[in-house]
Amino acid sequence: MGSVIDGKAVAAKVRGEVREAASVFAARHGRPPGLAAVLVGDDPASARYVASKEKAGAEVGIAGKVVRLPADIGEDALARVVDSLNADPIIDGFIVQLPLPPGIDASRILDRIDPAKDVDGLHPNNLGLLVAGRPGLVPCTPLGCLRLLDEHGVDARGKHAVVLGRSNIVGKPVALLLLERHATVTICHSRTADLAAEVGRADIVVAAIGKAEMVKGAWLKPGAVVIDVGINRNAAGKLVGDVEYAPALERAAAITPVPGGVGPMTVAYLMHNTVQAARARLSPGAARTGTT
Repeated sequence: MGSVIDGKAVAAKVRGEVREAASVFAARHGRPPGLAAVLVGDDPASARYVASKEKAGAEVGIAGKVVRLPADIGEDALARVVDSLNADPIIDGFIVQLPLPPGIDASRILDRIDPAKDVDGLHPNNLGLLVAGRPGLVPCTPLGCLRLLDEHGVDARGKHAVVLGRSNIVGKPVALLLLERHATVTICHSRTADLAAEVGRADIVVAAIGKAEMVKGAWLKPGAVVIDVGINRNAAGKLVGDVEYAPALERAAAITPVPGGVGPMTVAYLMHNTVQAARARLSPGAARTGTT
């Protein structure tokens, strides 16, 4: 029987670190770090997620602002909102909550964000810095995944890591971060032949496919460490991950639950990135990095 990696407890530790860093920043600069979220339309899931970010910011001493816009705003008008946040001196970082309404090119909007304020880490400049192994703002969920491994004492050096999913939000960035930790990394996706065999060779599995319980517990190498990024509803309406949890727990050395695993880490690292962005903007010589 493996151990459960408690994302809630680790996220609380990260928030404590951020709270201390935000307090130091406020004492030095006379204001707290500033974070804005742009919410377009009335999608309930997006609204809940933005509200959770706003609450988390208030708890760690970050000044939050939500820009609520109608679904029919239009791409050019939304671009002007992004420009205004880029120019706002008290906004150190901001996000544009996805998905955006039909008819708006999300790539164009995300590319317009000032890379220095891109606390989601999704601007091509920041992704390019990650590829080059240079300091930049890194996507929040991958940072959270690596911190969970660290807190559980998992050393990736020399390990075989299998990443399921190749998105710019999780799959590619977490693979690059694991490479920086000297793991040997395989990225799997919808066209991977014999996915079960690939998973079976892994010492570390990061599942970010978005399909309920697609990864079977029986596939896992005994003693593997599993980071399950997926959040899905199964046929019974229950919230589950990408990994078949109970059988996986029997074979894995450690696994993140869903919920309560990676999810809390994503919001915690958004706060972390906001403080990093604020420091880099206002403190000469400060670097935007993956650590507080």
